[in-house]
Amino acid sequence: MKKTLLFGALFAVALQVSAQQYPTKPVHMIISFTPGSSTDIVGRIVAQKLSEFWGQPVVVENRAGAGGSIGSAAVMHAEPDGYTLLVNSNAHTVNPAIYAKLPYDTLKDFSDIAPLAIQPNVLTVRPDGPYKSVADLVKAAKAKPGALNIGHAGIGSGTHLTTERFIAATGINVVQVPFKGTPEVITAMLSGNVDAYWAPISAALGSIRSNKLRPLAVSTAKRNPQLPDVPTPAEAGIKGTESPLWFGLWGPAKMPPALVSKINADTRKALADTQTKARLFTTGNEIMDMSPEQFSKLVRSEIEANKKVLAAAGVKPQ
Repeated sequence: MKKTLLFGALFAVALQVSAQQYPTKPVHMIISFTPGSSTDIVGRIVAQKLSEFWGQPVVVENRAGAGGSIGSAAVMHAEPDGYTLLVNSNAHTVNPAIYAKLPYDTLKDFSDIAPLAIQPNVLTVRPDGPYKSVADLVKAAKAKPGALNIGHAGIGSGTHLTTERFIAATGINVVQVPFKGTPEVITAMLSGNVDAYWAPISAALGSIRSNKLRPLAVSTAKRNPQLPDVPTPAEAGIKGTESPLWFGLWGPAKMPPALVSKINADTRKALADTQTKARLFTTGNEIMDMSPEQFSKLVRSEIEANKKVLAAAGVKPQ
């Protein structure tokens, strides 16, 4: 009995020491959406700072598709040693309500490490089009049901969630067009193939500021400092469309708690860095700061909330 207790104590100390020494080699970070997407922008900003702190490369790889679930599935199969991490959007908590058969269990197959940042989606249209307000777009959609289309970054993505909430709140009938990621949707919009898109602000700011896209509303309850003249859903006359987009850091299940705590602490330190905060702020983000336990509670509550929202909108798991 004493030997068992001693072994257990020594093992726990060894794990603690190993966690404090982490990382001793390059870290592989999988980002679940395409290059240039909001998830990619936030993930790379954080990866750069973590690499500086750790003195080790953080090698980023984009694994996009199926609303972020392809990237998640890739990380699920990795060793729980902290050397393969996942950056995903809140699509990670939307997928369980959208896909009837995911290749993983969102609650059991991942370690919740830390949230990163939160931002609004922005309802955008082409500036040469007839829609100068949300009311214009809704009026046109109701006048010709099924004639307009709205793009999003894949079934189960955060932009899909916002789109469903917008459709339910306004009662419009539009065609949804899923893409692999935000850059692909914006390209389709600029070429005239998509009428509207709830674009993540960090990925859309460049096109908005260069007058290639016209912003009609943000998806959050308050205006964003980067687009101070763009109204909230309530100000635009819509209720029930508030749907922020947030990003988090996960690892495979069964990571040692000491290692999760170490990566969480380092991530929060990176997010608190003045330069990192400024880069995230200028791309429309607010920093999120939570312990692993608080983040796990957020993930679980978001999964349940998204199931209710999508069920109320009449969205059935595919």
